[in-house]
Amino acid sequence: MKLVLCARSTILPTLPLLLILGLGAAASNAQTALPSFADLVEHNAPAIVEISTLRNIEARSRTIDREVEELLRQLNPGDTPDSDIEGIQQQRRRGAVGSGFLISADGYVLTNNHVVAGADEIVVYLNDRRVFDAVVIGLDEPSDLALLKLDASDLPYVEFGDSDAVRVGDWVLAIGSPFGLEFSAAAGIVSAKGRSVRGGPTYNYMSFIQTDVAINQGNSGGPLFNLDGEVIGINSQIQSSTGGSNGISFSIPSNVAMNVVAQLRESGAVARGLLGVRMGEVDYALAEIFEMDRPRGAFVDAVQPGSPAQAAGILDEDIILEFNGHQIDYYTDLPFYVGQYRPGTQASVLIFRNGELDTLTVELGSSPTNTVAQVEPQVTRQRRNRLGFRVMELSREQQVAGIRGVRIVELNDGPGREAGLLLSDVIIALDRQEITSPEDFAAVAGRLPESGFVSVRIVREGQGTTRALELSR
Repeated sequence: MKLVLCARSTILPTLPLLLILGLGAAASNAQTALPSFADLVEHNAPAIVEISTLRNIEARSRTIDREVEELLRQLNPGDTPDSDIEGIQQQRRRGAVGSGFLISADGYVLTNNHVVAGADEIVVYLNDRRVFDAVVIGLDEPSDLALLKLDASDLPYVEFGDSDAVRVGDWVLAIGSPFGLEFSAAAGIVSAKGRSVRGGPTYNYMSFIQTDVAINQGNSGGPLFNLDGEVIGINSQIQSSTGGSNGISFSIPSNVAMNVVAQLRESGAVARGLLGVRMGEVDYALAEIFEMDRPRGAFVDAVQPGSPAQAAGILDEDIILEFNGHQIDYYTDLPFYVGQYRPGTQASVLIFRNGELDTLTVELGSSPTNTVAQVEPQVTRQRRNRLGFRVMELSREQQVAGIRGVRIVELNDGPGREAGLLLSDVIIALDRQEITSPEDFAAVAGRLPESGFVSVRIVREGQGTTRALELSR
């Protein structure tokens, strides 16, 4: 018994010591393994910019008070009819904030298309507090990139890295202006590559880098750095149900950006090639049917008549495994790689057909995105305007943030103003019916009763509230 007790008295005091030593060693190793981004931020922060935009919006003013109307008549007898007074127009200005970064010493700035598209004024704030007016060199909606130019020289700038070399699990750092908090840094890792995000253009030429970096509204257009201080992505979108960061953000690969920048500097526009196939995923069932060793590639559902694919000899039910040396693992890889080449490019296509491999040569056509003009969202108008306001679809940033509904873009005298609604309020329900689009709103508004009270559910500054609209005959 004494030996046992002695053994216990000897061993037990040692265990906590061993645990403490072990934990201390583990903590020390962990601290050694974690990177510090301080030098990276210090070196690159001078090249990061904050972008402020202003949009002019024409809006009818409220009917002028009768006393003011009478005064105008007295001052300008016979020159101020009622129709002119009630039709006086005023110009409102709406601002937005995003991020960007300098890519050359002579003032070229890269940002997102959705940050500056439709802006009447673009102001760029440098890290050293200098302020410049910017001009747009070119916009590219399919890649969501925009190239701006400042009238300046000897500016700090960043270097691009190779986004193809990025690996899942790599550390990355974003610098931008989330919620207008300029020059904020946030770190994380690469979560995935080759992501395709729903809700993009019809011709989806993007393959995003997914990260868990805390990207929020205002980070759009800012750079994503690797540990070498090179830009390997441009922060573009988040996936969120609240409008804030949920640890899922998407960045445009730097290799795509360099191609877009080169074309925008050259011509102010981007030209993409077209293959001309409708495609789908190769799942396990199709792989088994067509006797493939594993699911991979892009399955050709249909070849468009008269397309470059048809001219090259591609057939329905072919499986495209490579495009011009780029491996096609998923069908979403194909349009991404096709979009990196200009019309007229001769490209090789490796296909799997009837159990055999074959290489074809295709001359790319011109993508419809090369000539499609940007169309402004249409305002839904009520014929009698019974509610006293008009609505429009949500902005791109609101849609990306996961918000659903419509926004108020014009507010006149009527039930809406009396209920306390404001311009830019987001309506998510009317008469207790969910609203997801201007068409939904018009349909529900058309079924409202002639009189009485109906509810309208709105979101204002991130907070939901319900108001009562009083309808009258």
